Amino acid sequence: MTARRTNGHRALSLPPCVYGRRQEKIHMMKLYVLFEHASGYSLYVVREFEEIGAFLPQVEESISDPGKFMQIVKLVGFKAFASAASALENINSITEGILTDALSAFLETNLPKAKTFQLGVIDPKLGAAINEALGFSVTHIGVVPEVIRGIRTHLTHFVKGLSIASVKQTELGLGHSYSRGKVKFNVNRADNMIIQSIALVDQLDKDINTFAMRIKEWYSYHFPELAKIVTDNYQYGQCANFIKERTSLKEDSLEKLEEIVMDSAKAQAILDAARMSMGMDISPIDLINIERFAKRVVALSEYRKQLAEYLRSKMDSVAPNLATLIGEVVGARLISHAGSLTNLAKYPASTVQILGAEKALFRAIKTRSNTPKYGLIYHSTFIGRAGMANKGRISRYLANKCSIASRIDCFTENLTKVFGEKLRNQVEDRLKFYETGNIPRKNVEVMSEALEEHNQLVSSMAQKGKKRKLEDVNGDVAENIVTEKKKKKKNKVVVQEEVAAPEEPMHIAENGISEKKKKKKKKNQAAVVEAEQETAVVEEEVPAAEVTTKKKKKKKAVKEAVDE
Repeated sequence: MTARRTNGHRALSLPPCVYGRRQEKIHMMKLYVLFEHASGYSLYVVREFEEIGAFLPQVEESISDPGKFMQIVKLVGFKAFASAASALENINSITEGILTDALSAFLETNLPKAKTFQLGVIDPKLGAAINEALGFSVTHIGVVPEVIRGIRTHLTHFVKGLSIASVKQTELGLGHSYSRGKVKFNVNRADNMIIQSIALVDQLDKDINTFAMRIKEWYSYHFPELAKIVTDNYQYGQCANFIKERTSLKEDSLEKLEEIVMDSAKAQAILDAARMSMGMDISPIDLINIERFAKRVVALSEYRKQLAEYLRSKMDSVAPNLATLIGEVVGARLISHAGSLTNLAKYPASTVQILGAEKALFRAIKTRSNTPKYGLIYHSTFIGRAGMANKGRISRYLANKCSIASRIDCFTENLTKVFGEKLRNQVEDRLKFYETGNIPRKNVEVMSEALEEHNQLVSSMAQKGKKRKLEDVNGDVAENIVTEKKKKKKNKVVVQEEVAAPEEPMHIAENGISEKKKKKKKKNQAAVVEAEQETAVVEEEVPAAEVTTKKKKKKKAVKEAVDE
């Protein structure tokens, strides 16, 4: 080793022998590339690693030609996934940077034991995990991305038995299952159903109002007084469907009208107005069309009620605290306007307060006027009950509680209505404070009390679930034991009958002579079986001497049957 000076600094120069060894090590190091596919793991070795690194543009050009690329890259090993479930499990682990046992065994089997190589991977997290677990030198830069791109393009040329159609099918199937796992879709907590339901409820309200106005105008040609007596759209459609021709109304139809309008005075007014109506006569064909349209409007109104019940049940399962605090309809509108329950939980309370009043907000900013105090939460009962001077304050307080409730519903696994009830009581106390001046309880006390009640309720629900499972298991075990006992008893009875059949005495008539019924058959076995069946047991109290004679007679009968 000699020292030489360069630019005022002292540098060391290695002897030629040492420099040659180091250069030889660099040239001996090989590059292996790991490629993960939906069909399995594959490992490749890259020839002339140093030259490839020096001439990267030539490598990029050779990717388009499979013949040139296969001269540079060679397949070392391929391991297919056993099933779609194992493929999904391995891909999930790879995306999270976790080294699976299958991949570790594959690498240890196909890579050389002497660690004079580099392993190229596409994911740096996975490379760090491999380096930590197996101690291999891993890289993800340089020529590795281009080589992996070429492998992905010409995979069917490397692995025999893989066709383009099968590759596309496996990629599509794994992509769908991976996406479903990433979305983590829960059937019981789908806020998408709430968004669609509240949008449909709003659309149905508009359509029902439009249709009800149309049927009122149409039927008023015949019975104009009915619209003033019955103002509800649903009841008006039922009345129009029931009355049809106004001259057909009599005293007998008064009970049915009372059921529809739920008011005896209104029913009597309808009957009196029908007798003295100034409406025009209408043809039967027009009445049929009016009746059909009225049935459609009534059916839509009934469906709207069913949809409202469905929305209430979905809100109770997805966001029970928000629904308890502000109501199912307003809570569903907040979720729909935010896009999802998660987005609503991310919003601050100031955004929740003016959610739905964006136009007014930007108009106020543009004109430099007062910003809106509330948006969708204006439809809550709390703001309507507050005084004019306190509407802004109560809307800000309510938005704060709505933000808390939405976060609890979004990020809590075991949902209960405890927090929603406590938050609602807090808003009620704040309303009383604005009216009477009574100081409400502190938020820390209320939330600690709610947390204790929530934990108690969750533990009781868990115990009930365990008891139900134990009861179900015990019931199944008891049923299995009973069935096994019954089967054993049946088997015992059958065995006893088979054993006791040849030893039973023959039937003896009153005169002491045995009755025999013989039928000739071709097969001796059939004759024996028939002889045994004919010796049915009808036990009577007989002395021991007679029993021995019966046995002898029975044996003689069996022998005769066999001989025949």
